[in-house]
Amino acid sequence: MSIRFSAQNIDFDLQEPQKVRKWVAEVVGRRQKCVGNISYLFCDDEHILQVNRQFLDHDTYTDIITFDYVAADLISGDILISIDRVGENAQTYGVPFEQELHRVIIHGVLHLLGQGDKSPEEAAEMRRQEGEALALWEQMFHGEHNA
Repeated sequence: MSIRFSAQNIDFDLQEPQKVRKWVAEVVGRRQKCVGNISYLFCDDEHILQVNRQFLDHDTYTDIITFDYVAADLISGDILISIDRVGENAQTYGVPFEQELHRVIIHGVLHLLGQGDKSPEEAAEMRRQEGEALALWEQMFHGEHNA
């Protein structure tokens, strides 16, 4: 199992990376899957736009791009997250930066677990599953019975 975090072109350090690893592994494990190699790259808008253009032929900014390397029950992938977008989304939706970051972190994992978000129905299900995962974070690390 390997869940790695790095940053490119920005000064960013993920808060509590060990907790995030434990949480991601728990979300994956609850689906009867195993964590393979998941790499998160935190970057700026310009880097994610460049990747979007080069690999997906999209000329838009986005908060996340997920490259899926899943093999059967082994969940692996590269997940790029624009810290610029996360910050702007947090302001737009009136939520703390860390909460929005956690939502985007788990959004990528949910994609690796097979959840789409292209249709309105898929997007609604994605939001529901993100909510469940965020509630699990709260339960694991901010509840009365912290592990």
